[in-house]
Amino acid sequence: MEPHRTSHLPPIRIHKDGRVERLSGNDVIPTSLDPQNDVVTKDVVYSPEHNLSVRLFLPHKSTKLAAGKKLPLLIYFHGGAYIMESPFSPVYHNYLAEVVKTSNCLAASVQYRRAPEHPIPAAYEDSWAAIQWIFSHSDGFGEEVWINELADFGRVFVAGANISHHMAIKAGKEKLHPRIKGVAMVHPGFWGKDPVDEKDVQDERIRSQVAEVWELASPNSVDGVDDPWLNVVGSGSDISGLGCERVLVAVAGKDVFGRQGLAYAAKLEKSGWRGELEVVEDEEEGHCFHIHNANSENALKLMKTFVEFMSSTVEE
Repeated sequence: MEPHRTSHLPPIRIHKDGRVERLSGNDVIPTSLDPQNDVVTKDVVYSPEHNLSVRLFLPHKSTKLAAGKKLPLLIYFHGGAYIMESPFSPVYHNYLAEVVKTSNCLAASVQYRRAPEHPIPAAYEDSWAAIQWIFSHSDGFGEEVWINELADFGRVFVAGANISHHMAIKAGKEKLHPRIKGVAMVHPGFWGKDPVDEKDVQDERIRSQVAEVWELASPNSVDGVDDPWLNVVGSGSDISGLGCERVLVAVAGKDVFGRQGLAYAAKLEKSGWRGELEVVEDEEEGHCFHIHNANSENALKLMKTFVEFMSSTVEE
């Protein structure tokens, strides 16, 4: 076997026969129609071709909604460097359950094919297929009753990191209708061969480790870390066509991607995109601290910011 050696994600081994062994992130939380922390869940297949599901999260109190009353819809893309984790992992399941309980929304956490077995752009292709499947319910005649009856397609939010940006760009190009209300990019993984400024990571060892992980996720990329999927900030890509009304960019000061996130927000502000931008920074925190230390003071503050981001457009 040939272990993939890096101090950063992902902790995996690639065997000589091509088999991939993930050394963490393999635990799964089952769904439950009995309220768990006041939330009920179920998995629904959106891609029979690839056997991929969305995990739906519904606040239990929504069963008592007045007739015709609907909930904001959150479409969530989990992290893990395209290689690790899933919507069924405890860390992401528990986080989404708390978001749904706190914000009183319906959430769909998207499963996508993971690298290296399925290199980039498989994750993006699956994510867009999931959005299309979810939006096929906007007329109330889709396959899944929870989405048909309870999702308010006038209040659709997309959240995650890098994938969220590319889904918003695709939504703009494809003129997705109804339009996405807001996109939250929390600690987005944008990168490039060169630092974006003097405060960006200068350490060549760290930069090479990020490049190594990207090479594992996208071995066919001719541009390496300057691939447009990854280098959104430093490339000449036009991001003015984001297909949403509002954007929240959250960064962490001790995150290697932090300066890239701030540079992304600055680029978006200057791009000509006609929408509302909000930027929040936790200077003393690291990458995905809100997921891994969900009960910390700063994680609870970020949760509040995220919930307010969704609720601020809700009509009372």
